[in-house]
Amino acid sequence: MTLDIMMPFYGRPDHLVAAVESVLAQRDDDWSLTVIDDVYPDPEPGRWVAGLSDPRITYLRNAENLGPSGNFRKSVDLMTASHGVIMGCDDVMLPGYVERVAELIRAFPDASVIQPGVEVIDLDGHVHSPIADRTKAAFRPGPGRHGASVVAGESLAASLLRATWTYFPSLVWRVEPLRRHPFRADLGIVQDLPVLLDLVADGGSFVIDREVVFQYRRHEASVSQANHDGTKFAEERLVYAEYGARFRSLGWHRAARAARTRLTSRLHAGRDLASASKSDPDRRRELARHVFGRGVE
Repeated sequence: MTLDIMMPFYGRPDHLVAAVESVLAQRDDDWSLTVIDDVYPDPEPGRWVAGLSDPRITYLRNAENLGPSGNFRKSVDLMTASHGVIMGCDDVMLPGYVERVAELIRAFPDASVIQPGVEVIDLDGHVHSPIADRTKAAFRPGPGRHGASVVAGESLAASLLRATWTYFPSLVWRVEPLRRHPFRADLGIVQDLPVLLDLVADGGSFVIDREVVFQYRRHEASVSQANHDGTKFAEERLVYAEYGARFRSLGWHRAARAARTRLTSRLHAGRDLASASKSDPDRRRELARHVFGRGVE
């Protein structure tokens, strides 16, 4: 089984080098890597990737900047294997990632999504555990005592709506169902949750594994910027309202209630509201709307 690793690139060149080198360091060499340069202003990182003498690595540069959602859709279009991952250009695969993923695919060939074990690193590569990741861990269904477990149905939908506990750049997707539920063009930040919920509603199962094989790099600065103008929270209200209605129609009342409550999303906005400057009334108003409002208007 060859694993398709797609890597959209627009970011720090040193992080890109670390990400690509982590793929090259895999113990299991049955992978292909495609780096999609989203018109990064400096051509040197692209030249570095293009100059690597490994036939498994392909470098592409977009004709125009597509942004995250456009690159996610392009990544899926380019996948040729049965399974693929859309890896962040600042994340790190530990040497056993492909090896462990291949074992999980053999054990659970029909699973729509595999969530490998993940640890979080900061900008400098040090392992840490911010509050966002402690929250993810608290809400994530536990893997089996001896490794991996399978979750599906309403309980899976409700858990994702309480807190999006997945780490998108580490996820292994079965390509066939992913193509039936593409990333949405109308969302710029909240991309993965609708696709995950679509797969669950379509009868898909997820595998959660205990073995840590991936390092997710958390950028607090970029997260804060995404939240600053309210875009992320506005998209979350839209998604929660849509899927609350959808799951009510399916009779999944626990999932619909989780969508209506949107607990961790409100808590996140409440934390931001508590620290928001009084000199920025528009931001405080938007955060208060998210914490106390009922959904999309």
